Amino acid sequence: MTRRLVLTNEAARHPFRVTLPPPIVARAHASDDNDWKLFALSFAAFFTCFYTFIC
Repeated sequence: MTRRLVLTNEAARHPFRVTLPPPIVARAHASDDNDWKLFALSFAAFFTCFYTFIC
């Protein structure tokens, strides 16, 4: 049994939502970069607060 290519989202049952394109999935390598940036920023903020309260 062959099936035609369907360009609409079949899970969306409302007529307006059927006409919308499917959601775009974010790229994996972009989120990895954001994780490292968030870690560095959190570490710097914690270190700054800790150092400020000690001295």
